[in-house]
Amino acid sequence: MTVINSRRGAEKRWSVRGYDETRAHSFARTLGTSPFVAGLLLARGIVTEDDARRLVNPSFDELHDSYLMLGMREAVGRILRAIDAGERILIYGDYDVDGTTGTVVLRRALQLLGGHTDFHVPHRFTEGYGIREDVLRGARNDGYTLVISVDCGIRAHAPLAWAQANGLDVIVTDHHLPDDDKGAPPAFAVLNPNQHGCSYPDKNLAGVGVAFKLAHALFRERRRESLVSGFLKMVAIGTVADVAQLIGENRVIVALGLADLPRATNPGLRALMEVAGCGDGSRMRASDLGFRLGPRINAAGRMDAARAVVELFEATDEAEARRLAMHLDVRNRERQGVQRLITERALAELELGDGGDASVTVIAGEGWHRGVIGLAASRIADRLHRPCVVISIDEDGLGHGSARSIDVYHLLDGLTSCADLFESFGGHAHAAGLTIRREHISELRRRLNEHAAARLSDEDFTPTVKIDAELPAAALTRDLFDGLCALEPFGAGWPRPIFMTRGLKVVGEARIIKERHLKLRVAGNDGRSHDAIWWGGAEQSTTTPPAGARIELAYTLDTNTWRGETNLQLVVEDLKMVMDDKY
Repeated sequence: MTVINSRRGAEKRWSVRGYDETRAHSFARTLGTSPFVAGLLLARGIVTEDDARRLVNPSFDELHDSYLMLGMREAVGRILRAIDAGERILIYGDYDVDGTTGTVVLRRALQLLGGHTDFHVPHRFTEGYGIREDVLRGARNDGYTLVISVDCGIRAHAPLAWAQANGLDVIVTDHHLPDDDKGAPPAFAVLNPNQHGCSYPDKNLAGVGVAFKLAHALFRERRRESLVSGFLKMVAIGTVADVAQLIGENRVIVALGLADLPRATNPGLRALMEVAGCGDGSRMRASDLGFRLGPRINAAGRMDAARAVVELFEATDEAEARRLAMHLDVRNRERQGVQRLITERALAELELGDGGDASVTVIAGEGWHRGVIGLAASRIADRLHRPCVVISIDEDGLGHGSARSIDVYHLLDGLTSCADLFESFGGHAHAAGLTIRREHISELRRRLNEHAAARLSDEDFTPTVKIDAELPAAALTRDLFDGLCALEPFGAGWPRPIFMTRGLKVVGEARIIKERHLKLRVAGNDGRSHDAIWWGGAEQSTTTPPAGARIELAYTLDTNTWRGETNLQLVVEDLKMVMDDKY
């Protein structure tokens, strides 16, 4: 049997985990589920009944004690003293969805405890990322005595040294990786599960998650812990939108937050769900948080000022909430158009420079919209399956860059090896930001490629579809889909299951939708047929599978409702055409 991959560029490698079918049948009887769902759990390392029950029924009791986090006791004590003394407290948040939702969570918590607060969310284009000395100076001059950061500050050594020397207490809450050479910043307290010496058991919290742990500890101290669960909706949104791992504590937060969404009373949240087409929240999944709510929240900081997000969730008037939600929706549509334009320009620049085969793709352009270069870097990294840095150069020669990586390459380690070239940089293993002078970009390209080439093999640049199991066509039923739904929420670290099925036949002519997507109908040997949608498939496929073609499909399962009828739908991850019929 000859199989040809239909994707442009490098052929994707299909890696099937598989499972012991005899053991799966036994596990299925124990759990009361189908052998396919039980097999999926086994393939992913869920091998005991207790682990499976916890996965399906996460509990608030599984959240860790906040005081396990280094610095928590000092932070809580200082904040409660400030509240009791009537001190002015400034919440200093980041402009992305993680930072803004965390700002909303912490500010509301302090208000409920009687704190006098205001907030500052920097403007992406006029201030840039992170804590600035001039903002701290202004806060002190305005009478603030305590500043609490959200999703930023772990590398802000110079501004925090100024604050310390000038009598302004700063509590840092962050989750980004610290600067190994400098250690912890000189703050009154630092809350970050990833800081050196912190034994907090879960290192995967998003910035909003760290802020939530602080709020939880504060409520506990004031015997108002009953208020904590109401914050999980907002924490879930920020966690998913920041692409945090949905394992451990994050999984509990997101599952409980999703379950509570239908009971949301916040006018801003209800208005945002409405404009995003999420209804009353009763059918929302983690993917809705990531692809519907998250982008609209993020669009404020990408295209304009992120203050609008905090204002939305603090709105008490429904009309005002609706106006602000519509504002975010319009900004998101603008973002989509600009993102497409910048991605096209970056790819054109790459082709001109013939850099598509480099270990790390570094692309720079004059005056590109800084709000979307991270999204462009992510799109290009996915398309080329190699780390990507996209840099927008200002008129003064200063470049602002966003970088995205692939699973096997630690991006921050690579950037750290080039630290002397940057004005500033920081981030994670797979996403980072930087500023760099124009004259250093060529050297960055050379050194970053040298660093990556020494650590990556040719195989690392071959995209892999990680398939959970092979299924016969006869297994594709609504019962299977319903069983999989019990394993939600899916996301980073716990992805939606990908299956493969052989011997499928294309029924009728495939259709191209909006010049980008491919719609198919496929039938198995059992005679039943299903719709299949390949998002972006028209861009990825060299040819459209003709009617009658035999194919192998890698896909996830979903449903589609049309004219009141809901049917199973296959969401294509990859497609292979079989050239000689062996089925």
